Amino acid sequence: MKSHNYFVYITTNPKRTVVYIGVTNDLQTRLGQHYNNRGNPKTWACRYFCYNLVWWERHGFIEHAIEREKEIKKWRREKKNNLIEQLNPKWRFLNQEIQD
Repeated sequence: MKSHNYFVYITTNPKRTVVYIGVTNDLQTRLGQHYNNRGNPKTWACRYFCYNLVWWERHGFIEHAIEREKEIKKWRREKKNNLIEQLNPKWRFLNQEIQD
């Protein structure tokens, strides 16, 4: 099994009232897709303008990333907030800090 880069990430809307958890192998491209599709009623993240990155973690295997995404999605909002605040206490938008 070859190791790759997979990311579990959390985005929020400009007012930081909604969070979206996702998984991708190209975080920069995925964030661009969220931004370009903002306001689109056909997708949950875009409908709620969740294009601002506030948390992410890297995994070497897709199975681990998917497992982690599912785990976080089951959490209550308070626990998700605590996870974000461990890395990003002020909920700064991290989109510009992501590099290949």
